[in-house]
Amino acid sequence: MYPRSEKRLATGLLYLLLGAGTALLASGYPMGTPARIGPGYFPFWLGLLLAALGLSITVRAYAARAPREKLERWDFKSLSWMTGSVVLFGVMLKPLGLVLAIATLVVVASRASHEFTWRGALANAAVMVALIVGAFVYGLGLPFSLWPAFLD
Repeated sequence: MYPRSEKRLATGLLYLLLGAGTALLASGYPMGTPARIGPGYFPFWLGLLLAALGLSITVRAYAARAPREKLERWDFKSLSWMTGSVVLFGVMLKPLGLVLAIATLVVVASRASHEFTWRGALANAAVMVALIVGAFVYGLGLPFSLWPAFLD
């Protein structure tokens, strides 16, 4: 029996594996009780919920009503831009500060789009920097360095 929707099958299996893996890893931490949760409680139940969602999507890929969808080839160039932007953000955050790291993340990740424009990427970066700095630094009071150490 073949799936009618290869896209749903791939998505469902990915969710199922990620959820089951998360629940399995979280089960190694103390669970606690619902009234006094431990460090493994939330990731365990979230992993089980994700696995259940993945199972549901996987089963629906075989349903007679499912649309016929082929799995398209992966766009490795776009995937590389996206993955590289996250790695670059992690490398840049401490030495260059949150503002430059976020701006770089958004601009580099924007290169993954086939409709990339510098104007759009820079505008998006400015909005994201404002929202993230406002929410995490000023709203939540997290101790991120905003600028490189030599500018503070």
